[in-house]
Amino acid sequence: MDGRWMVSALCRTADADELFVEGAAQNRAKVLCAGCPVQGECLAHALDCRIEHGIWGGMTERERRALLKRRPTVESWARLLDAARRQRSAGVALSQRDSA
Repeated sequence: MDGRWMVSALCRTADADELFVEGAAQNRAKVLCAGCPVQGECLAHALDCRIEHGIWGGMTERERRALLKRRPTVESWARLLDAARRQRSAGVALSQRDSA
C-alpha cells in the first residue's frame, strides 16, 4: 500500500500529540477524521499495518483491535474498504438516477 493518500489527510497539519491521546480526548481527536477525504485509506493503513496506537481513520486503537478480532480472515483492509466505497458510490449513483 502506498502512502500517497497521506498528503490529503486533514491531520497532516495537526499536532501529532492530539492524535495519540487517551480517554475522552480520543473523541475530540476523532472529530478531525470525520471530514477527512482519506479517512478510509487511513483506516485501511492502520488495520493492514496493525498500528496499535493513536487515532487512525476515525477509530481508536481499541476499536481497531475489536474490528480485527471480529474479522480475522480479512487479508487486505485496503481492498475491502475500497470495494465497499465503490459499491456505496454505485448505489448512490443508481438512487440518484432512479429519482430523476
